[in-house]
Amino acid sequence: MNILFAIALTTGILSGIWGWVAVALGLLSWAGFLGCTAYFACPQGGLKGLAISACTVMSGVVWALVIIHGSALAPQLQILSYMMTGVVAFLMCIQARQTLLSFVPGTFIGACATFAADGDWRLVVPSLALGLVFGYAMKNSGLWLAARADKHKSFANDNA
Repeated sequence: MNILFAIALTTGILSGIWGWVAVALGLLSWAGFLGCTAYFACPQGGLKGLAISACTVMSGVVWALVIIHGSALAPQLQILSYMMTGVVAFLMCIQARQTLLSFVPGTFIGACATFAADGDWRLVVPSLALGLVFGYAMKNSGLWLAARADKHKSFANDNA
């Protein structure tokens, strides 16, 4: 079985399940899909990729809260908000020197999700976290399915 087809199949099935789970738990389905996206986009796969994706996405949530709350300290001085955004964006990138924070897009995904949810981190964090787990399940179940189908096909050919 083609790997892309297998991953597409498991992603489709698990996306439908995620949509139901998100609604049932009162989570943000779109933020969960951002978590899935972060896992799929991370250059590392497996559990290491899941750990890196989780650390970077959650660090992005924290950085967004720094910007939101820092900007609220002096709302009359908009220039300070812009400067803070620049400094934090720099820090979001430079933290990639640490292995678990090395996936810069994950950091920005977490921050963007937090901004989009008006800083409601109590809703964003579980949505992103479950989305990361679903992304891991989508990709790895697809890889497993493709390998199993190929093994079954090879076994059938050997016995023909």
